[in-house]
Amino acid sequence: MPAPTTWVIPPPKKKLVVGVADMVASNDAGAEIVTYSLGSCLGVAIYDPQTKVGGLLHLMLPTSTIDSDKAASQPFMFVDTGVPRLFQAVYGLGGERRRLELKVAGGAQFLDDERVFNIGQRNIAALTELLQRNGFGPCAQDLGGRSSRTVRLDLSTGQFFIHTPGSASFAI
Repeated sequence: MPAPTTWVIPPPKKKLVVGVADMVASNDAGAEIVTYSLGSCLGVAIYDPQTKVGGLLHLMLPTSTIDSDKAASQPFMFVDTGVPRLFQAVYGLGGERRRLELKVAGGAQFLDDERVFNIGQRNIAALTELLQRNGFGPCAQDLGGRSSRTVRLDLSTGQFFIHTPGSASFAI
């Protein structure tokens, strides 16, 4: 009688969830970092492929100058206070600037048909300006539009997956 076939199924990835106006950085290559429902918000991911260290930020607004108390208590809410902390967290886990890959998604024109606030576009502009000022730019992005997005950063590969309602997920 032949030996039974053994099926090997990889264990599920540990899921580290980033809330709205929050950030997670990790060096656990068996994990993925995920954030849900990016409307006008941005999901900013950085990843060091050598050390397999990465982080994901779910930011809401372009500048902390609108509310300094809120910026002090929730720095990940804003582009200008959240992005530097994301980089610092990844550096603290062994990531190196010269190897970092940056990917970003979100910034939809969402719940603002009259374009009164243009939060998505303002977030994109603030992030672009901050990155350029610091000599950095995204290696991939999926920005604008009218759909919300869920994003996942796989810490074993650095792949950044995007899912929009009614569509298949894709990597950038």
